[in-house]
Amino acid sequence: MELPIVKKLKQEVDELRYELQVKIPKDLQEAAAQGDLSENAEYETARARQDLVRARVAQLEERLRQLVLYDFSSIPRDRIAYGSRVTLEDASDGKVVEYQIVFPEEVDPNAGHVSLSSPIGQALLRKEVGDEVEVTTPQGKCKYEIIQLLTLHDLMANNGGR
Repeated sequence: MELPIVKKLKQEVDELRYELQVKIPKDLQEAAAQGDLSENAEYETARARQDLVRARVAQLEERLRQLVLYDFSSIPRDRIAYGSRVTLEDASDGKVVEYQIVFPEEVDPNAGHVSLSSPIGQALLRKEVGDEVEVTTPQGKCKYEIIQLLTLHDLMANNGGR
């Protein structure tokens, strides 16, 4: 089973490799054709982009090596872990919020995706429905009760394994 983030990162690597092999060489060639490279801003911009893209590809490849080692079967089926969608009730005002626990590369606050390594992610890990958690945020301490949990396994089964 390949984690969804692995597919996303592989796609980004492929796009960046295309840029390195096709687009940037073309940009460098066009800039070099303009003459003196010592004062050629287009050439310097293309070289800087080339260095940036190479560094990003190396970073992504390292992260992919780490993620490939992640064992899908080790993700709990009854407790909060990577991929879990969690519904929480705020103990102070009864407000209900929903989060999905994701890797840092997948964080999207607007979609309710919070990182495993964030304060809320850390507080929720290995908890189950009925547990109470206390989270320290920039606004202070918040207490939540976990009222619903769908693990990655549940979500994958509901989506036909996708």
